Amino acid sequence: MTAVIHSKSERIDVRASTPVKQLLQEAARLAHKNVSEFLLDAGIIAANQTLADRTRFELTAEKWLAFQAALDRPVSSKPKLHKLLTAPGLLG
Repeated sequence: MTAVIHSKSERIDVRASTPVKQLLQEAARLAHKNVSEFLLDAGIIAANQTLADRTRFELTAEKWLAFQAALDRPVSSKPKLHKLLTAPGLLG
């Protein structure tokens, strides 16, 4: 978890159905947390994963070399791709 811990100064309100609230309460109880702590921890983890998926990726050394080789390869003609990008689509 890479979130920086600061004093809590903002409020986040969440509405849920009764079954969802009960589910969260039970999960929080089993995790020895209150619902707010449970939701905040889960939200921080989900947010970090979502952002990481869109801002960085990691490769093994072997795959990194293959990736660099693919980037360094000369551009080749791709007639089907050209047709796809230049031909009128379904909407005109």
